[in-house]
Amino acid sequence: MRAERHLDWPGCFNVRDLGGLPAAGGRETRHGAVVRADSLERLHEDGWAALLAHGVRTVIDLRNEGECGEDHAARPDRIATIRIPMNPDRHRRFVPVAERGPEFRTPLFYRAHLQRFPELSASVLLAIARAEPGGVAFHCVAGRDRSGLAAMLLLALAGVAPAAIAADYGLSRERLGPLFAAAGLEDEGPAIDAFLAERGTSAGEVILTTLASLDVEGQLRAGGLTDEDLAALRERLLVPAAAR
Repeated sequence: MRAERHLDWPGCFNVRDLGGLPAAGGRETRHGAVVRADSLERLHEDGWAALLAHGVRTVIDLRNEGECGEDHAARPDRIATIRIPMNPDRHRRFVPVAERGPEFRTPLFYRAHLQRFPELSASVLLAIARAEPGGVAFHCVAGRDRSGLAAMLLLALAGVAPAAIAADYGLSRERLGPLFAAAGLEDEGPAIDAFLAERGTSAGEVILTTLASLDVEGQLRAGGLTDEDLAALRERLLVPAAAR
């Protein structure tokens, strides 16, 4: 992973550009096109300035209404904000299972989420595809779980290798310690690692097995994405072949 993928936006901790990853056909993901992040409401004034300087003009907020608070600093008028809650709280048969244990803080819930609610993930990717010119940043609270699902699907559609997608997910593990420390909370990482180890797996292995057993494009088509949407996503995310 290239060091420059990590973005230092004051107020946030787990921000990185999804560019610079090898993709299918010898192509590469485009730097500055899409950014994944922890909650952008934490950004300081100079954090918003850094976001604008990076070229981001659209923010997609994946949090539910009850998770949203006031911005720490004024959000620039030039930023378009789209809210697409990813937690299916209207489907009570799904959410209580997720809330009873730490699996909802791991990729273990990705398969069930995508299979039961493909329209939620498709809505996020559609918003990325149809965003106005400029970079797109999407975020949840920690930038790990819902953001991890969106990033996994986006990179899979771009033809990024599963191992690279799993490695990208793993970068959040090292970035979230300072976030929890700043909030005065215990780092969830060790408990999550132990939970997965008890089941004979790891976060990276779960990503790999999930991608190996899911028809990502088929699931997203079931959620409403069209050929045109998929082409627009790939055009936004990938460096043109002739530019390499």
